[in-house]
Order: sequence, then structure tokens, then C-alpha cells
Amino acid sequence: MILFPAVDLKNGQCVRLEQGDMARATVFNLDPAAQARSFAAQGFEYLHVVDLDGAFAGKPMNAHAVEAMLKAVTMPVQLGGGIRDLATIEAWLDKGITRVIIGTAAVRDPELVKGAAKKFPGRVAVGLDARDGKVAVEGWAETSHVTALEIAQRFEDAGVAAIIFTDIARDGLLKGLNLDATIALADRISIPVIASGGFASIDDVKALLEPRAKKLAGAIVGRALYDGRLDPAAALKLIKTAA
Repeated sequence: MILFPAVDLKNGQCVRLEQGDMARATVFNLDPAAQARSFAAQGFEYLHVVDLDGAFAGKPMNAHAVEAMLKAVTMPVQLGGGIRDLATIEAWLDKGITRVIIGTAAVRDPELVKGAAKKFPGRVAVGLDARDGKVAVEGWAETSHVTALEIAQRFEDAGVAAIIFTDIARDGLLKGLNLDATIALADRISIPVIASGGFASIDDVKALLEPRAKKLAGAIVGRALYDGRLDPAAALKLIKTAA
């Protein structure tokens, strides 16, 4: 079970949003590369990065910050936000991103995901961000009419590395992961599922290690790390012990 510390980028800074609302952003670090180094020093093994401005613009907007982070750490990095064509996917993978996350395009252009997953095995993930069960797109500014399960099932046998399932209602609010919905999704598909949205404390780590969550590949943690509610050493030790 992988615990992914999250770095969300807005205007070149490391921020956390509440429920995906750009107007409710808290700046936690002016230097994303320094934040990445800090997470590496704490013992994390895989970094989750989102270009928030890119998600709204439909193209990369924080490339300099992402490139600085790639130079700062050796651990693998998965990146989402504004990745909507094959050229952008190839460019990021060439720059050293381990895995790209496709969100909006997974809803609007599933063939892009399938083609990319075939061309780059194990390096394409799908980000499904749900509001009341329906998937939101365009940086969560719009809600589609399809469910996360319907979209996830499109990519069965496509070679997608992971589904990152985010409960928007909980994101950034420290209410705890929505494991019921995440596990229900994981039970219906063969693609590994990563939980996201609302991670609050060590209790979430314990819940992820329960037998019912054994199909989950990991979880993304953001605000709980930044404001000290989750002790990285204790969380990583718990996971290591369980393994």
C-alpha cells in the first residue's frame, strides 16, 4: 500500500484547495522543489503532483515547478492536470515523470487514454474525481453525467496503471477518506485503485490496512501532512509493519 504525499501547484506555489475550489486555496510552500525534498527526506517513496492551473487551462501551466521537483528528488512522480493530448503525455514522460494522470480527457476522449496506455504500458493512470457519484471535469468546474464506475469500466483491459478516485466533497476538508465508495469501485474493476480526498489522520492509514481495503493500491494524503495531523514516520512505519 503506497502513501502518496500530494503537491498541488497554483501559480508556481504549493497549495491545498478545499473541495477543489481555487478561491479556497491555502499556500503551504513557496518552493515546490523544497517540499518534494522534504517528503523524500521523510521516507515517502512516490510523489503525487497536480498542476491545478493546468487542469483549468487544459494545458501545462506549472511546468517550471514540476521540472524543478524532478531535479530535486529521485523518487517516482505521478502528475495530473492539463494533460489532454498525446504530445503532452510524451513530453512529460520524456522529462522524467513516471506516470501521467488523465482526468478530463478520460471522460471526453477515452481513445486517447487507451492509445497512450498501449504505447506507454504502466505509465498512464486515470483520475476520476466524483461529486455525488458523477465525475467532474475541467478542474472540477463541470460535472459530467457519467459515474466513476462507468468510466473506469471503459478502460478494463486497456493497460491503465491505476484509477485515482477522489471524493470532491471531502477533498481538503480532513473528513476522512470515503473508503466505502472507493472500495465499492475497486471491487467492480481489475485496475488498481488509489483513494483520494479527505485523508485526515492515522486512522485513515489503519482503515486502509483493514482486510476489506486489500484491493486498494494506496492513498493520497495532502492537507493532513501539511498541517501536522499526520505523523509521516508513524504512518510509514504502520504500513511497513503491516506488509
